[in-house]
Amino acid sequence: MGKILALDFGLKRTGIAITDDSKIFAFGLTTIESKTLTEFLKKTIQKEKIETIVLGEPKRLNNEDSHITQNVYLLKEHLEVYFKEQKIVLHDERFTSKMASNVISQSGMSKAKKRNKELIDEISATIILQSYLSFIS
Repeated sequence: MGKILALDFGLKRTGIAITDDSKIFAFGLTTIESKTLTEFLKKTIQKEKIETIVLGEPKRLNNEDSHITQNVYLLKEHLEVYFKEQKIVLHDERFTSKMASNVISQSGMSKAKKRNKELIDEISATIILQSYLSFIS
């Protein structure tokens, strides 16, 4: 039984979250430079026995594509070719960055940490993953 990995993809950075072995809880894993994503996934998929990769699908409130939606679709195609053993799925990511910022604001972290975009990306990936887990259960 493998784990599920979620990606909050951005052109500069990608936030990453992972489930526990039972696929009940989502945990923030890290934020990496997007240009290193394939190499990171190669190592992590093998090490963590990843069976599914969830990509946050960016849409506007009116369900139209955002400025990065096409990049996410291209990434999905790339991952499907490169990681044939894993299921690659899209999951709505609307409001995750705002929710992540709210979590950070309410956490009592310092102002510097509150502005840390890498932390926001990691928490966003965690929210995407927990939402996906709720969706499939």
